[in-house]
Formats: sequence, C-alpha cells, structure tokens
Amino acid sequence: MIVLDANILIRAVLGRRVRELLDTWAAQGVRFFAPDVAFDDAEKYLPPLLAQRGKPIADLAAALDWLRNVVEPVTPDSLCAFRSRGPRAD
Repeated sequence: MIVLDANILIRAVLGRRVRELLDTWAAQGVRFFAPDVAFDDAEKYLPPLLAQRGKPIADLAAALDWLRNVVEPVTPDSLCAFRSRGPRAD
C-alpha cells in the first residue's frame, strides 16, 4: 500500500513517467491511495498548470477518472489508523 499526495497526482497527469510507474505497479497488485483532498487539490491546480504549458484542459476529466481507477481516494480519518502503526518488524 502506497499513499500519494496531490503533487504525485498532478505529475501523473502532466507527465508520462509517473503514469507509467502507477500503471506498472498497479498491474502487479500494488494498491495506491490518496486523501480525497489530494484529488481536490489536483483538480484545482491542474487547469492553470495545463494552461501555462499550452496543453488543452479538455482531457482533464478523463485523466482524473483514470487516476481514480488507479489511485483509491480515502478520507483523512481512514489514513490516521495507518500513521500510528509505524514500520512493521517482519
């Protein structure tokens, strides 16, 4: 299980490398999570970033749908349970 922040979600939309990594590892069974607020931040900041780069925002909805299929949105409360566990001693 890997928890991602808004910056990684944004990079997954803007670039190829993060998208490729997410696809590769998800196909191998790795589960990705991000706080739902990270998705909100990505939706907020991506349109101006795309405009700065001269890229169309028409495909943004499809890109965010793809993200939600690969990265599972979770509430911050559900992430708190994992923070208190610390590293595992296997």
